[in-house]
Amino acid sequence: MTDIQSKGQKTRLQILSSATDLASAQGLEGLTIGGLAKSLGLSKSGLFAHFCSKEELQLAVVDLARQRFEETVFPSSMDSPEGLKKLYVLLMSWVDSIENSNYRGGCFFAAASAEFDDRPGPVRDELARLSKLWINLLIDQTLIGQKLKQISKRIDSAQMVFELHAFVQEANWTKQLLEDPRAFDRARSSIRACLTQGATLKGKKLIPANWTEKDYRNALL
Repeated sequence: MTDIQSKGQKTRLQILSSATDLASAQGLEGLTIGGLAKSLGLSKSGLFAHFCSKEELQLAVVDLARQRFEETVFPSSMDSPEGLKKLYVLLMSWVDSIENSNYRGGCFFAAASAEFDDRPGPVRDELARLSKLWINLLIDQTLIGQKLKQISKRIDSAQMVFELHAFVQEANWTKQLLEDPRAFDRARSSIRACLTQGATLKGKKLIPANWTEKDYRNALL
């Protein structure tokens, strides 16, 4: 029974991996049981054994994208102290994850959110839930930075995170649509400038003006 379950789980993961890559280019709505089965060389009935509906498949794809996001973005921040340092590393890791992504459509969640923002239902609800969790994590680190006197208390934490989040989303759009090769470096510069502007004298010491675009890990450890 264990071998059978393990084989089934492996097959499911292979299906989801292909579906996630496909959805990044064609959209979640473009995923169909029949189309995916054909691309994988499987029967529709074989695919139905793992996913009973298109919506179930879409939700599973979103969950795999979440796992990939966490595995890519979170590890580099694990050893960073709470507050401004962790906020900076999380943001830069996010930029790196999109820039180096294997997804043909760029940021998976940006594409999926644009596709489902006006489509009520479980998929939209899950995308919104995950987005709020991420934004709230960034806000929490901003608030901790304020408590540690690294970020000015005059700063509206939600407004700061709104702007920081926008820099990354804009970089993704600029790279995907306008094919600007410097899009992600521009995002890094904007993030650093925004955090420097909001930092206290204590916090500014954590953001040296001579930082290069990609050496933040060495600078913060």
